[in-house]
Amino acid sequence: MSFFNPLEPVIRSKQEALDVQDLQGSWQIDFKIGNWHVFSGIYTRVDQAFLIWGITTTAIFTTAQFFPISWNAQAIFWSLLTIAATAGMMATTWFWAKVERAVWVILWWAILMVLGLGFTHFSIFQGWGQGLLHLCHVWLGLSALGYLGTGLGLRSRAFLIAGILHLASIVLLPQVGGWQFLTTGTVMGGSLLFFAQVQWDMRSPITYAQLSSEQRAFNQRQQQIRQGILREES
Repeated sequence: MSFFNPLEPVIRSKQEALDVQDLQGSWQIDFKIGNWHVFSGIYTRVDQAFLIWGITTTAIFTTAQFFPISWNAQAIFWSLLTIAATAGMMATTWFWAKVERAVWVILWWAILMVLGLGFTHFSIFQGWGQGLLHLCHVWLGLSALGYLGTGLGLRSRAFLIAGILHLASIVLLPQVGGWQFLTTGTVMGGSLLFFAQVQWDMRSPITYAQLSSEQRAFNQRQQQIRQGILREES
């Protein structure tokens, strides 16, 4: 049996027939200007976590690149944003993670972020030059570990590829000179915002012990719709 789900493409457009754990707390956005349909989409709790982290990461590294703010002030700023984003991630994805038996993935990311904060604070407040020179390397490496762990936990090729991309970006950092923070923010923030807009692959559906029999039946029907066995209006 294949470790990955061979029926799932690595990346595709978002599916509309969502399961219970995806629908709970989701945002349905339908933006129009007059009769002009500008944008329509649905953002699950996981998508929302990607958006939170994508915006946070972009803000942090853009600030570091372009604004002449002291390292101490930036450390406090980074910490507050990272803690808020971590709490937001855990709050928005907890139900989904419990249903999908992936709570450890959420905790894994939280641990990595705490480690990153610890490294950043030590480097700044202790005046550790080598640490400051390698902040981008460390954060890209931690993100790579997060994606690789997520890819293995959810059996997702998309997240494994993202992890490899982040590792490759570390190798390329010396080539961008003084633009390391912008490069890091682009890779990290861009990847997160990208995942919020697409449907990524993961393992085949499991038996959802956290759901009621009615909810499991609903999920089964949604799966059949996605596979084309049932029509959505039937």
